Amino acid sequence: MIIRSRAPLRLGLAGGGTDVSPYCDEYGGAVLNATIDLYAYTILEPADNGRVHFRAADLDREFEADAEDAMEIADPLILHRAVYRRIVRDFNGGRPLPCRLTSFCDAPPGSGLGTSSTMVVSLIQAFVEWLNLPLGEYEVAHLAFEIERIDAGLGGGRQDQYAATFGGVNFMEFQADDRVIVNPLRVKNWIMSELETSLVLFDSGTSRSSATIIAEQTANLRRHSGTTLEAMHELKADAFLMKECLLRGDFDRLASCMRKSWDAKKRLADNVSTSQIDHVVQSAMAAGARAGKVSGAGGGGFVTFLVDPQRRVDVIRTLAKLDGRTTTCHITGHGSEGWKLF
Repeated sequence: MIIRSRAPLRLGLAGGGTDVSPYCDEYGGAVLNATIDLYAYTILEPADNGRVHFRAADLDREFEADAEDAMEIADPLILHRAVYRRIVRDFNGGRPLPCRLTSFCDAPPGSGLGTSSTMVVSLIQAFVEWLNLPLGEYEVAHLAFEIERIDAGLGGGRQDQYAATFGGVNFMEFQADDRVIVNPLRVKNWIMSELETSLVLFDSGTSRSSATIIAEQTANLRRHSGTTLEAMHELKADAFLMKECLLRGDFDRLASCMRKSWDAKKRLADNVSTSQIDHVVQSAMAAGARAGKVSGAGGGGFVTFLVDPQRRVDVIRTLAKLDGRTTTCHITGHGSEGWKLF
């Protein structure tokens, strides 16, 4: 038997950063995001040799150990180890689960598309399928959050785990005590088609550590930095406004709000933007883009552009001259899934 699973990556459209503690615990966060047709994949093969073998094929990293050994949560493949240890502890009575676990992703780490969190969801989904675990979307997403943020100790927010698990276009609310409400949006077909036609993605080729940027953002909030707190409030308000614009199909206001939101995001911490990113955004805007913002915490990775469809080819042609890779995407309406092959 072979188990396969996949979970979709996401584009953060508005409110990113307000899903991070301590802001969401004190003020409540709000995020608008959409999953796209790029995925994190897992292949799980039960083994009878009493060992576990983890392999991240896209990163060319491996780890092997006796399945009976206490699994230390450390590199290499800290996420694979953390998922395995939690599943064994919480859902298999502490009994080892000898297996071969292979993973790969359509986007590189540091892309700003939620790759790490999405990979955790994909890994969990494979075990859910193997062990027939009775976990719903909220349970899977919360488990993924705990494994990555608490067990593995990796900094970040909450939206990625919920986006990867639920899929589609969602307005998410984050409250104190880890309370999360996912509101799937019923966006009309013509609006979805217009949105997809208007989206252009640019991979800057520069990986960044979101944890470093988020740590500075968190420190600023704990020092009660007025600039950071004001920017956070603006980002949350923009999420509500962009949700309304999207549901109404008001792309003029949507673009205006995205521009405003990007300006606010750059005030959260140093290095959210860089000279390279500024040049990419300015070049695309000159070619006909209506708005642009870095996906994720910032500092590198993918830049999302909202363009006038009539100028789409012009924007793509301009971006093709820069260091990086230009692509388009489609929005996917489904979240994580697993299946068995016999």
